[in-house]
Amino acid sequence: MQPAQAQKQKKVDSASAVITYGFSSNGKPVTGNETQLFIDHQRAHIVAGGNKQKEQQYLQLQEQTTLQVLSIPNNDVYTLKKAFSEYTTPELLPDTATILGHVCKKAKLFIRSNTIEVWYTNALPLKGTPNLTIAPGLGLVLKIVRNGNSETLAKKITWRSITDAELNWPVNTGKMVDDAAYMRQIIDSRYTTLPVFNQEQISWGNNPVNPAGEQLNQTYHYAGGTVILKKVSLPAVKKGQTLFAELAQYSNGDAYDRTGSVFMIPADKAVSFLDGLQKGVQALPLFTANNGKPYHGMVATDNYLPALEILRFFTPFGVRQFNNQVKIAGYNWADSVIYKQDITELHSRLQGDVWIGVYIGNYDKGGHKVSLSFKYYPGDPEDENRPGPNWISPVFNTTNLMEMAGQEYATLFDKDSLKVTVNIPEGLKNVQLRFLTTGHGGWGGGDEFNPKQNEIFVDGKRVYHFIPWRTDCATYRLSNPASGNFGNGLSSSDLSRSNWCPGTLTSPVYISLPDITPGVHTIQVAIPQGKPEGSSQSFWNVSGTLIGEKK
Repeated sequence: MQPAQAQKQKKVDSASAVITYGFSSNGKPVTGNETQLFIDHQRAHIVAGGNKQKEQQYLQLQEQTTLQVLSIPNNDVYTLKKAFSEYTTPELLPDTATILGHVCKKAKLFIRSNTIEVWYTNALPLKGTPNLTIAPGLGLVLKIVRNGNSETLAKKITWRSITDAELNWPVNTGKMVDDAAYMRQIIDSRYTTLPVFNQEQISWGNNPVNPAGEQLNQTYHYAGGTVILKKVSLPAVKKGQTLFAELAQYSNGDAYDRTGSVFMIPADKAVSFLDGLQKGVQALPLFTANNGKPYHGMVATDNYLPALEILRFFTPFGVRQFNNQVKIAGYNWADSVIYKQDITELHSRLQGDVWIGVYIGNYDKGGHKVSLSFKYYPGDPEDENRPGPNWISPVFNTTNLMEMAGQEYATLFDKDSLKVTVNIPEGLKNVQLRFLTTGHGGWGGGDEFNPKQNEIFVDGKRVYHFIPWRTDCATYRLSNPASGNFGNGLSSSDLSRSNWCPGTLTSPVYISLPDITPGVHTIQVAIPQGKPEGSSQSFWNVSGTLIGEKK
């Protein structure tokens, strides 16, 4: 044997090497996704270049197990240990291919409806895989193809000793957990959660006492307890970041479907909605409609901005509280309802010290319990140049958030339309109206159960019209245990409604205003509101927020 050959054989026998893998999609290399597999005899460390998780992945070859170790910012450590036998067993095939000069065998497996093809060799004193879920005990995996269009391929094998830093074998494995618990920790570690409210009660008639002043991170109750409010400090906007609001709700005594709203109070004018909550509805600017009724705090003025609506939601009929009182075979009632919505377009208003509130209209001492959080998801590098609204101005909100403190229902559309004067500043582009609308009037002839066209005008010109209507309410039957059942087999919660269903969110409509110019304009909302029947009346909760990009 020649000296060079002997040296090479010595390195192979050491069973210590670094395998570098590249990744391609549809035949095109993807940069930044390089993976390295550090093998030191019976231990291996997988390091994925495109991996943003705070975890490390290992192979214990002698024990035939994998280790996934997650360290999170609060210094907690979670470890998932699994036997190779717990992973999908591949089907061995007769095909072969030569990769980096080594003859490889082929195997195939199916994971969650994905077809995975694997090329591996047993001719080397090395074992490992660049993906611990794919054939961890088969041999040395040099190529993985997923669904025929994405490929992980070994680019080189470097025979050398592995340093302790490269192997990075875990000293602290923390808490050993199962698959489900580990996956939950992995997912939660990828984004930031900022809690706002936790199991707060929204009810009527309990005479809550508020903290003094305007303290940070303290819960205040207004309108007899049907509005909760908190001043919180929110992080600054990061480029490419996606922001979600998530609200969990269940009944604490109230059995009915109720209007709910998550809102923020703008404080950049002389008067704010906070003045109304603290001092009474009379502190808010009013307009008198053609029907002669006064409406407080619903439209923007030179000195006032209405509450900026973040989410519009509707409670189901008595979820959780009434689950055991209404038993139907095969009906497994939900424990609570989660409302979650992308609100990234409002992000630039939701930073710094801001007042966040939740309203649920009800007259029940038990009422409802809610938890609210904001969730911040980091973007990919290409998202950092993604444009988005950075000018946000609420212009109207007819949802009577202070319903239980005397604020009028939005019955103004019976003899009038809603008109608001706005001033568009210089240097804006991509101006839109974020519009939320729901119709109410809970009887056969009421607007809740009858489709009505909504029209939006700018300076007298109609720019948008549609009929807001939901026909999918029966989908949410299992969130509505206390919903009444009719003689024809339907439930009240099944019925189609004017853009809402019990136990759901109402999504905003985004109305593009490409022709709007800097200066003063009039925005008008027209709806053919139904006539009252006895003491029952129809009304429309509409909110509109202008959003745009500063040039």
